Amino acid sequence: MSGCSLLSVVLDEDRSFSVSDYEGARARWCPGCGDHSVLAATQRLLADEQLAPERTVFVSGIGCSSRFPHYLNTYGFHGIHGRALPLATGVKLQRPDLDVFVVMGDGDCVSIGAAHWVHAIRYNVNMVALLLDNEVYGLTKKQTSPTTPQGYSTNTQPHGTYLPAMNPLETTLGVTNASFVAQTAEWVPQHLFATIKAAYRHRGFSFVRILQRCPHYTEDLFLPFVQDPTRVELLEHEDGIVVPDLHSRFENQRHHDPADIDGARRLAETGDQIRLGLFFRDETHPRYDETRTLSAHTAEEKLSLLNEELDRYAV
Repeated sequence: MSGCSLLSVVLDEDRSFSVSDYEGARARWCPGCGDHSVLAATQRLLADEQLAPERTVFVSGIGCSSRFPHYLNTYGFHGIHGRALPLATGVKLQRPDLDVFVVMGDGDCVSIGAAHWVHAIRYNVNMVALLLDNEVYGLTKKQTSPTTPQGYSTNTQPHGTYLPAMNPLETTLGVTNASFVAQTAEWVPQHLFATIKAAYRHRGFSFVRILQRCPHYTEDLFLPFVQDPTRVELLEHEDGIVVPDLHSRFENQRHHDPADIDGARRLAETGDQIRLGLFFRDETHPRYDETRTLSAHTAEEKLSLLNEELDRYAV
């Protein structure tokens, strides 16, 4: 578990923070890893929103991306494989005053953590979930993950993966009570930052899939889209992810109202293009952290109330 250095800070409304105030240990990811871009965008968001380090928590599981909390000067919990979401949910339920972010890889979220992922969507707790998807198990040296494209050669399936890849967007949009679903790419930093910012400002569970290059194992998967921007389609809407500076770079733009969940599900289907933008948003869905508010009783009061309740059933 990591924590910010401001353990006994006195809250001061006049404080201001710069990006450097959120810098933790030096990132040890490989040169060229997309995680660096996500970290930079996240630090920029924290400074832009002026989030107090001692009131900000990053929770992760296991994987390359899960080193994230160590590289930020905030509170952090580096959990076990696949359990980042229930840990983060517990933090938010107990401390609703904190800003909670969850950082997961494709294995951590859609493989071993899949059941927690589905229920986190349904619970719709007010926090941001970032899925850093390089479509391979990079930490364990190029093993097939649920999002690895069918036929792609890995060290566990050298003749090509057997099954069609899982689509995290389609899955998320198919779960009851989904309230914010977006996709961005680490090689488009303006869009990446704007997407994370929109996710933070959403009231509910914000799920952001970040397409991410692994320079050692899957750089070739995304290279065609990096080299040829015509293969990337931006979802455009005044209520979506608005980045005007990208219009000259990406000529393919599609008008999509993020309130249209049926349209979002159609656009989430995979094809020869990748789509970046806000697929769906609805802040009217119930949020578990608001419908189930924990009482502020002390430990002694909770024990007394528990004993009082149990005494009702004594015979």
